[in-house]
Amino acid sequence: MILFRSPRQIARLLRLCSVFLFMLSCCAVPQARAQDLEKPLQNIDEEITAFSFAPDGRIAYSVRRNIKTKKYDLQHDDIWLQETNGKRRRLLQGDKFNRGEELFSYAVDAFHWSPNGRLILAQLFTTSVVDEGRTEDSFQTLGFEDSGKEIRLGKGESLIKDCFNATWLQDNATIVYFNEEIKPRMLFSFRYTNISSGPAGPAFEGRTFIDSDRILRTNAAIAVEQDRAQSGPPRLQRLELLAQDDKEVATLDGYAGGLSVSPSGKKVAYFIDREVLEVRDLAAPDHFVRLRVGLGVFHWSPDESRIMLKRAVERKSGDLVWITIPELPAQKSSKDMPILTPTPQPILRGIAIREFNISPDGRFLAVVLPGKRNLVVFPLPR
Repeated sequence: MILFRSPRQIARLLRLCSVFLFMLSCCAVPQARAQDLEKPLQNIDEEITAFSFAPDGRIAYSVRRNIKTKKYDLQHDDIWLQETNGKRRRLLQGDKFNRGEELFSYAVDAFHWSPNGRLILAQLFTTSVVDEGRTEDSFQTLGFEDSGKEIRLGKGESLIKDCFNATWLQDNATIVYFNEEIKPRMLFSFRYTNISSGPAGPAFEGRTFIDSDRILRTNAAIAVEQDRAQSGPPRLQRLELLAQDDKEVATLDGYAGGLSVSPSGKKVAYFIDREVLEVRDLAAPDHFVRLRVGLGVFHWSPDESRIMLKRAVERKSGDLVWITIPELPAQKSSKDMPILTPTPQPILRGIAIREFNISPDGRFLAVVLPGKRNLVVFPLPR
């Protein structure tokens, strides 16, 4: 036992302890941050064009591949699958992916997994040579199994033409997707197709939409509807995709993109202009908040208390930040309601990234770095 004979000795010891703890904290934090950047859990050292986590944590990703013909330089991306143990196998060899005599170039734009994690839809941005010297751009979607075997829809083609933002319903057989009504990507209509029967025709016939996002583990989606003449305000709708029922959630003051339903399906967020993000309670739509964060791409944290925001639009590089979502108060009117300015919390030391996503279990953050565009996986920053 140590005995102190004077208060001066006690005060001196407390000062020494404070200095020691301060120095320890200063040393510890930078080391943790450095380790996050310099020692990722995984690194796929390729030029990545798109990627997506499967429900079980596997990663589908595409790699840019260029091929040459006598007249044209074309892009035909390879598609790969990385298992949870790190092993990788190629599902599609781009230079062997052809459709008869048609000459076309494509880049994989996005992946969409089936609920059971066994089927994949790869959204392709294609440029086809339709006449000598004339090209035509479109979105097409390729369906295949996680073994790499192409899915023949109704025993026909594995490609769905004019197909954007395709998604699987809970039966792991029915696909709902957008078809462009007003180009370029201004208004869409819904259409169906099925693995067994093939194309099944339109859904919500006669109606047009700007955007939609699925509610996980359901056959429902939240969509932004806009009349074809684009004369009325955008309206937030809950759509039952299989039953083709709908319920209006709210009339919006504006819509600038980014529609995203939270993992639980209880909240939805979207940009009403190039500066302001609106977050709304789907069960109580008059409860919402507006945050001035700047237009960008975002994903929800697993507990839905924050969003991770890339402060740049799609296909552009920007830094990542956490934005805390406050309580959603009841609003009598959207007119003159306050717009909050949250304090962003930098992630990964503020380095610029091109694409990112959070794994379904909320444990990992995957980012595509600019420049070489390799895919790097880190533990999810807290």
